[in-house]
Amino acid sequence: MNLSPSDIEAIALSMKIAVSATLISLPTGFAVAGLLVFGKFRGKVLLEVLVNLPLTLPPVVIGYFLLLLLGKHGWAGSALRTMGIEIIFTWKAAVIASATVGFPLLVRSIRLGMESIDRQLLQASRSLGAPWYDTLATIVLPLSFRGMLAGSSLMFARSLGEFGATIIVAGNIPGVTQTIPLAIYEYASSPTGTSMALSLCLVSVILSVAILFVHEGIGKKLEHGRGS
Repeated sequence: MNLSPSDIEAIALSMKIAVSATLISLPTGFAVAGLLVFGKFRGKVLLEVLVNLPLTLPPVVIGYFLLLLLGKHGWAGSALRTMGIEIIFTWKAAVIASATVGFPLLVRSIRLGMESIDRQLLQASRSLGAPWYDTLATIVLPLSFRGMLAGSSLMFARSLGEFGATIIVAGNIPGVTQTIPLAIYEYASSPTGTSMALSLCLVSVILSVAILFVHEGIGKKLEHGRGS
């Protein structure tokens, strides 16, 4: 496997972006999954549609919407610029793109974990007068942990492969925003880049297989927990 220094940078940046996107999304993903599983409110179907929308939209469309939102003329971008924060064409934009695209997968896995919780445990907690935050900390969070791990692994893998939204909001700047998929795209556009593209493809396959093994292992434990 022949990897150049820029390829190593692309791999490291991809890992950094995937980890950041997953960690940033976890608290919100947990809260949204909790609302969908335990919440009773009007507009629940609308929330579910909005959460799953990135699964059906082309990533390029998501990237364009993010560009409009975070660009210098967008309301979020303008507000951030007044604070001296630049997002577009930085690695932070790639994190936001990956988090947006992978968020539905995270929520779905956490939701599965929450749905496997025995409702009698929650009823017993309420009957004993435990406040909601105590029930959350002692029952919901521990019993949803495997779902959070499964969702995190799946979102991490999705973030590693994110291309369409990332290239719109972050560009393809070597050493700054160039991830593994973007580097492969650049090599594929060059007549002499076949071997380098194949090397990065192999790295991507190895990482994805390893992550999916972890995800499947956690999923089997979740199924076993639901069946017992």
